[in-house]
Amino acid sequence: MMAGIRGKNTKPELQIRFGLHALGFRYRLHPREIPGKPDLWLPKYKAAIYVHGCFWHGHDCSLFKLPRTRQDFWHAKIDTNRARDVRVAEMLAERDIRWLSIWECAFRGPGRIGLEETLAQTATWLRSEESWGEIRGRL
Repeated sequence: MMAGIRGKNTKPELQIRFGLHALGFRYRLHPREIPGKPDLWLPKYKAAIYVHGCFWHGHDCSLFKLPRTRQDFWHAKIDTNRARDVRVAEMLAERDIRWLSIWECAFRGPGRIGLEETLAQTATWLRSEESWGEIRGRL
């Protein structure tokens, strides 16, 4: 079953890509030389954008719920993903690379803010001097 789960070209990722391109932003996809192989790399802004699934990264929102079966496996899997996210953030900071996490709950669920607001916040962040950011749905 897990073999059918895509890590690239997910619907939220495609929506962000097409939306930012329409706003005039240019990027590279999944560059290997940037820690964590971000979903989008914007060299002009020295910025990496990661589109995270709330389940896979254990986000504290209404979309995350630990499965009832094989809880030890899932707990370990999600903890490993969270630890990797922390390591990647540290590596990005060492290289003075800005990064943004866009969470799935910004698009789905009861607290979603929607694509237009997500794109607006992303564009604002890219034009700012902030070193890192997070876009998520409303709690």
